[in-house]
Amino acid sequence: MNYPDFIHLKEVGPRDGLQNEKVFIDTEDKVKWINMLSDSGIGEIEYSSFVHPKWIPQLKDAREVGRKIKRNKNVFYSALVPNLKGLEHALEAGIDGASVFMSVSETHNKKNINKTVAETYPVLREVIREAKTAGKNVTGYVSTVFDCPYEGKVEPEQVLRVCDQLIADGVDAISLGDTIGTAVPSQVERLLERMLSHFNPEQLILHFHDTRGMAIANILTSLQYGITHFDSSVGGLGGCPYAKGAAGNVATNDVLYLLHGLGIKTGIKEEKMQQAALYIQDKLGKQLPSKTVASQASNY
Repeated sequence: MNYPDFIHLKEVGPRDGLQNEKVFIDTEDKVKWINMLSDSGIGEIEYSSFVHPKWIPQLKDAREVGRKIKRNKNVFYSALVPNLKGLEHALEAGIDGASVFMSVSETHNKKNINKTVAETYPVLREVIREAKTAGKNVTGYVSTVFDCPYEGKVEPEQVLRVCDQLIADGVDAISLGDTIGTAVPSQVERLLERMLSHFNPEQLILHFHDTRGMAIANILTSLQYGITHFDSSVGGLGGCPYAKGAAGNVATNDVLYLLHGLGIKTGIKEEKMQQAALYIQDKLGKQLPSKTVASQASNY
């Protein structure tokens, strides 16, 4: 089996991982944790989300976190931005890249951002234009690409229409999100065969949640299609506030165990990522779902 030689992981724990946690992590603890992640060899960290605090109270300190973290010159620091006001705050706090977001399914999009799919495009188009004007890379998160918690199965053609529009509007890459973590490898194959007829593998990022324990299998399938970019969350933190029952993102620690076991390079030190996982686990006061974190915890 031919796999890519190098895989790029984006650490989304400080944003997607924390956004659904009820225990508030103090700003200084967030900063220390992100600094630990920066020291792991990870290439990109999505450090927060610049949404209104009433929607995600956990990330109300996004600007302060952005100003206080110790910037590693080898790390690309990005953040989620919902609109022009969010982008303004993100630029003030310091970002290398912005991420915009929308769902393929109408119902999830309405629940998430209170707009139809058609109504969302003009809002994101403004953000993309201003971010590019500021010299920033832009990623488009596309949620519910396999299944929607309200509408059920999502067809690849629906996904392609959304992605085509976002690329036309100027995003540099698309992150395809298994938002509720229910996809199986056959669904991944079907979607990627359609997407790769339009886009290069380098334009696509895969973002798997692990509700049914299929995330690692889905990553392995994606590798076979030449995908080289994945989102992951240290320890398996995460979940979608608008998708009841959705588990956390695939654990960075477990992905590293897979990739390094296959002889694929990542540039990331597993022991550093383990320390970061144990640190946030202690702050949250609960066991993280990562199998690798649990099995190696006694060694630290």
